[in-house]
Amino acid sequence: MPISPTPRLPSSSASAPVVNTRMALAVATTIFFMWGFLTCLNDILIPHLKAVFELNYAKAMLVQFTFFGTYFLMSLPAGRLVAHLGYKKGIVAGLAIAAVGALGFWPAAELRVYEAFLGALFVLATGITVLQVAANPYVALLGPEQTASSRLTLAQALNSLGTAIAPIFGGLLILGNTVKSADELAALPSAEQIAYRVQEAQSVQGPYVGLAIALALLAVFVYLFRLPALTETTEQADSGKHTLLDALRHKHVLFGVLAIFFYVGAEVSIGSFLVNYLSMPAIGGFTEQQATHYVSAYWTLAMIGRFAGSAIMTRFSPRVLLTVFAAVNVLLLALTMLSSGHVALYAVVAVGLFNSIMFPTIFALSIERLGPLTNKASSLLIMAIVGGAVVPYLQGVLADHIGLQPSFILPLVCYGYIIFYGLSGSRPSAAFRHGA
Repeated sequence: MPISPTPRLPSSSASAPVVNTRMALAVATTIFFMWGFLTCLNDILIPHLKAVFELNYAKAMLVQFTFFGTYFLMSLPAGRLVAHLGYKKGIVAGLAIAAVGALGFWPAAELRVYEAFLGALFVLATGITVLQVAANPYVALLGPEQTASSRLTLAQALNSLGTAIAPIFGGLLILGNTVKSADELAALPSAEQIAYRVQEAQSVQGPYVGLAIALALLAVFVYLFRLPALTETTEQADSGKHTLLDALRHKHVLFGVLAIFFYVGAEVSIGSFLVNYLSMPAIGGFTEQQATHYVSAYWTLAMIGRFAGSAIMTRFSPRVLLTVFAAVNVLLLALTMLSSGHVALYAVVAVGLFNSIMFPTIFALSIERLGPLTNKASSLLIMAIVGGAVVPYLQGVLADHIGLQPSFILPLVCYGYIIFYGLSGSRPSAAFRHGA
C-alpha cells in the first residue's frame, strides 16, 4: 500500500490567514520552552538530592532513569491519547498532567523520602511525554516537508532557551545553600541534623509549586487558542489501521528510533554529570553553585546552535550537518576524557553547541513522508527517549568503577552511532522513496 506524502496544512484551513500558521508555531514553541526548562532542572536536582540523601552516582542517576524511563513506559499510551484527542487537546492534557507532577514535589519534600521525589518525577515526565508525542510531529507538519527539519530546529531552540535558564534558576533556588558533607553533618547535634535535612529537602518545594502554576496557566492558554487540526496525519485518517510494526519496517524509522535513543542518552548523561565533573580539582575545582553557570552555558550553546541551524538547514543538507556535528562531538569528548583544566572544561561545554540540531533533525528525518503512519512513528521516537534513562545510569555505574572522567567514553560511542545515521541510516529505502 503506498504511503502518502507528508502534507502541507489541511485544505480546510486554506481560507485561514497565513498568520494563523505562524501564531500556531509561536504557541507551540512556548511548549518546547517549558519542557526544556523542566527537563534541565533535573541536572540541578541530581547533585542536590545526591548530597541530601548521600547517594552514590548510580543511585543519583535514578532521577534521570525515572524521568526518561517514563518516556518508554508511557509513550504508547500517550500516542493513543493524542490520537483520540488530537494535537491541541493532547498538548493541553500533557500540560495538566505535568502540573500535577510538579505539585507532587510538595508532599515529597514533606515526607523527605527519595522515592517520593522519584514518584513526583514520574508523573511530571508522563505529562512531558504526552507533550513530546503531540508537539514534535505537530511542528514538523505545520508547513512544507522540505523545511520540516528547519522548523523543528527553530522550535527546539526555544526548548534550549528553557534548558539555558533552568540551571541558573535551580542554582539560585535549589543549590543556593552550601550542602554539608557527611562528616560535617555527623558533627552536628541530632536536632540540627534533622533541621538541616528538612531545610534541604524543602528547598525544592517553592520552585516546583511555581512551575505547577505556570503549567496550569499555559494549559488554559493553549486550550483557548485556535490551532490547525492536521487530522490527516493522525490515526483518524488511517483507513488501513497501521501498526507500530508497519512504521518500523521502514529502515529510516528503525534507525531513527535508535538514533534518538543514543542521542538523548548522550546529551542527558553529559548534562547530568557536568556539575560533578566541573567540581573536580583537576578540571575546574568549582563549587556546585559555580558549576551551574557552565551547565547553563552548555545548554545556551545548544540554543544558539539551534537558532543558527534553523537558518543553515534551509541551504545545506540536514544529513550532512548531522554527520559533521556528531563527528565534532566525538572529538570534543575525546578531549574531555584525555585532558584537564581549561581544555577539558571548554571541550565538554562545547558539546552543547554541536548537540543543537541533532534531536530535531533526527526526528524530522525519521517521520519523512510517512503520512498516516506519522503518529505511530512519533510514539516510537518518543519511546526511544528512554535513552536518557539508560545511558546516564550506565555512565553512573562506569563512574563508580573506573572514575568520572573515563566514563565519558559511553556518550562518545553514542555519537559514533549518530555519524552512521547521518551517513546512511536516515535514508529511506529506494522502494519507499518511490512510494512502493
